[in-house]
Amino acid sequence: MDILAKIEGLEGKFHEINLLLTDPAVIADQARYVRLNREYHDLERVLSSAGKYKQAVMELASAKEVFFHEQDPEMKELAREEIDSLEAQLPALEEDVKLQLLPQDPEDGKNVVMEIRSGTGGDEAALFAGDLFRMYTKYFEVKGFKYTVSSFSEGAVGGYKEIIFNVTGQNVYGTLKYESGVHRVQRVPATETQGRLHTSAATVAVLPEADEFEVHINEGEIKWETFRSGGAGGQNVNKVESGVRLRYMWKNPNTGEVQEILIECTETRDQPKNKERALSRLRTQIYDKEHQKYIDDIASRRKTMVSTGDRSAKIRTYNYPQGRITDHRIGYTVYNLAAFMDGDIQGVIDALTVAENAERLKEANL
Repeated sequence: MDILAKIEGLEGKFHEINLLLTDPAVIADQARYVRLNREYHDLERVLSSAGKYKQAVMELASAKEVFFHEQDPEMKELAREEIDSLEAQLPALEEDVKLQLLPQDPEDGKNVVMEIRSGTGGDEAALFAGDLFRMYTKYFEVKGFKYTVSSFSEGAVGGYKEIIFNVTGQNVYGTLKYESGVHRVQRVPATETQGRLHTSAATVAVLPEADEFEVHINEGEIKWETFRSGGAGGQNVNKVESGVRLRYMWKNPNTGEVQEILIECTETRDQPKNKERALSRLRTQIYDKEHQKYIDDIASRRKTMVSTGDRSAKIRTYNYPQGRITDHRIGYTVYNLAAFMDGDIQGVIDALTVAENAERLKEANL
């Protein structure tokens, strides 16, 4: 593929979208305006990398012209040095442009709702779910992501049977999407008197947050209930019905199946805010369900397991006796479990991104 020809085509599209974004009819259509705005920024990023590549190609051609036609030995030597330098830079610049040319997942820039649930293993699974939650929150600190817990259910001896939280920041879904799946732990539980190794599991779901206009909800059909928030929090929590519960009958457009969605939110002491957050979670759940077919189609087309839409797939093992983490999708193994559980997970996210991009480059014939 001629990358320079591809870049020229994108430049024309970039200018066309730039004009559309000033059209009053487009501005009035919020869904279209937001979609075009995202596309504009995606193209801007691609053309930024492409500009560096084009500049290097032109400079290389100019240096070769000097080298082949210049009579002055000193000028010829300078041109040769520039040719060597540019030829060393071009492969990396070209690779960057190729990666930027790959279609971006439109979900990548979105905030997410994360759900961690204990799986097989009883109390130990709940403790592990708590360890995973702590691991992610430590990672969020490093990335500058913000998170708010919307609901949780504690385990009998600690940790969580389930914890649901929102994560906001830059490119959050694009960063965290590879974490969806079953995480398995192998260790001797604190409750184990015989010192035997146990295997437990917890599931992680990373759902892109839906925008209001992406999902149609008939708010008149939502059944709302209010209740007093339980647990510590003083008199206000115990006396004011700030907790909200919504029930909504949703029809799956792919199968026609109707199911009830139940959501509770006790995140704040302000009932209207809890209603707003429960609605946001409802949008996200419906968006996720309606897009599952799209996710499955992508996963079935790709040979890589990195983007699997199957949330029941075992993706990673945390082995405490050996201090080892293994990501089964790409055969990635490191022996820094203590640091990993303290939020140092960027290495595996980078490795998964590289594996995914390599597969996509092959598919795109780039």
